[in-house]
Amino acid sequence: MRLILGSGSPRRKDILAGLGIIPDAITAADIDETPRKNELPRPYCERVTRAKLDAIPSDPDDIVLVADTTVALGRRILGKPEDAAQAAQFLLLLSGRRHNVITSLALRRGAQTWARTQVTAVKMKRLSDDDLNEYLSSNEWQGKAGGYAIQGRGGAFISWIQGSYTGVMGLPAMETAQLLRAAGLRWGT
Repeated sequence: MRLILGSGSPRRKDILAGLGIIPDAITAADIDETPRKNELPRPYCERVTRAKLDAIPSDPDDIVLVADTTVALGRRILGKPEDAAQAAQFLLLLSGRRHNVITSLALRRGAQTWARTQVTAVKMKRLSDDDLNEYLSSNEWQGKAGGYAIQGRGGAFISWIQGSYTGVMGLPAMETAQLLRAAGLRWGT
């Protein structure tokens, strides 16, 4: 049995390592992550996760783990910003407001699949011009849903969360461990 992490995210690899789990292989899924017209954030995140799971080839006894993280401001999906201007737009939308970070994960072993979706409420402080400009110049916003990373400099903007910190990072540790055990993976013994 091999564990295949279907993600190129270093954060997901780090979260697994924190659990004492090292994937046997890492293969990022190459799929279209464009939201459909009028698609809501949670169904979007779950659809993208299923598409990633379907895109990763594996042997029958392998366990494939994939995830997708979406930042939602109401019905609006804030994906990974295309450039600094879009990152600024996202951060200004989130400034002083509460939003949800949705992380959907799925596993496959043979013909059986397991899936969970974890939603965390996050409150961002009101950003000053200096906060915004310094953060944008750090380039930390690149490749981050909603344009910020809670585990980095962006953590200084977060006044509270209700839910899973690791879920906001991109892979909820508790739910991931539960699904991996359900799929038959054993570690730490």
